[in-house]
Amino acid sequence: MNEPTAAPNTPPASSLAYGWLTVGLLTIAYVFSFVDRYVLGLLIEPIKADLDLTDTQIGLLLGPAFAIFYATMGLPLGWLADKKNRVRIVAIGIAVWSIATAASGLARNFTHLFIARMSIGVGEATLSPCAMSIISDSFPPEKRSRPIAVYTMALSVGAGFASLLGAGVLTWAKSGGSITLPMVGELMPWQATFFIVGLPGLVVSALFFLLREPARSPGVNTMGGNLSDMLKHVRQRWRLYGGFISLFCFMTIVAYSQGWGAALFERTWGWETSYYASINGVLLIIFGPAAVLSAGWLCDHWLSQGKQDVAMKIAFFGVLVTVVSGAAFPLMPTAPVAMAVFAVNNMGIGMTSAMGVTALLRIAPGPIKAQTVALYYMCISMAGLFLGPTSVALLNDHVFGVDGIRYSMAVIPVIFGVPVLLGLRGILANYGRGVTEHEGLL
Repeated sequence: MNEPTAAPNTPPASSLAYGWLTVGLLTIAYVFSFVDRYVLGLLIEPIKADLDLTDTQIGLLLGPAFAIFYATMGLPLGWLADKKNRVRIVAIGIAVWSIATAASGLARNFTHLFIARMSIGVGEATLSPCAMSIISDSFPPEKRSRPIAVYTMALSVGAGFASLLGAGVLTWAKSGGSITLPMVGELMPWQATFFIVGLPGLVVSALFFLLREPARSPGVNTMGGNLSDMLKHVRQRWRLYGGFISLFCFMTIVAYSQGWGAALFERTWGWETSYYASINGVLLIIFGPAAVLSAGWLCDHWLSQGKQDVAMKIAFFGVLVTVVSGAAFPLMPTAPVAMAVFAVNNMGIGMTSAMGVTALLRIAPGPIKAQTVALYYMCISMAGLFLGPTSVALLNDHVFGVDGIRYSMAVIPVIFGVPVLLGLRGILANYGRGVTEHEGLL
């Protein structure tokens, strides 16, 4: 009797186990990247005081200094990931952003910190395009949603750890604490924080040099895999990709607008930033991963039943949750109730985020996979970092006033979310056709 054979394109169990090992390391790297990226926002006041910076300079450090290079470097790095060893690219990228994060603690003025933030953006731009391409080639299509969800979970976990760490630093700073490092000298708490979160990343970088590169999946034979091929592919399907990206741009706009969360709770309900950061950190670590992993499990379950557009439907449900809870939580009568609704809002964001690349990989051809993912991250990062925090600031200054920040934050999900929900039917129809085309070319 002949031995049963594995289904086509299905890796053996040993390969799947190694794939999960790789996902674990990629997730750890993503947690480190998000901590490094997020922690600056919780150290604003001590940095301003020590370096004599203005709010405008802090705004440039939080947004453009990181976003421009993080977003734009993704495309050439995505092209490189489609051609070269992705695991090595990630290893080098982790080393770059880890060193740049630690170097932020040595900054003596705005220029030093600006250069460090740019360098962090360049390093972190290597991760997600490579990571999603690696995960895609390590699992068959019907088993990708959960590993992608595990990887995406790092957003909530990283933000949660950064919040808790920031709360500890703020408490430490009030006590007048400092530490001394060899060859560096005495460091203020905010400077020490950058060393604490940055240097351990070098250990993670070293681990990636021990991983092997997974075999690449087949794709469209007529496609060369160059940047021009990717842009042509997207341009020819502009309705598909335009509708697709609008959904996930909304998600990042709302997520980055929550950078004003500490100010909202302080101005509206009188919470200190350290208290807000500690509560928010715990909730992010609990509810964010729960939402992301649940979305990934549901997606894999329904994909196995042949529901090809399920990732987009889950993402749309996440958008609906985000719009309703995002408009509601700033208007709640008390801080505890607001924080509870805020947790629901983060779950909606997590569900949407978990489905982004899962859905994208159903329509992106193999030879341009990493570049398409890089374009996706460029678009959602630029939209989120430039429109999210800035929209709240403009509404504060010109519409509702500084003390009306609750209204500024409440209208953001409505302004950017309702048009996406109104386009539901067309976006799903175009996506279904895109999946059919992609499956027919494999």
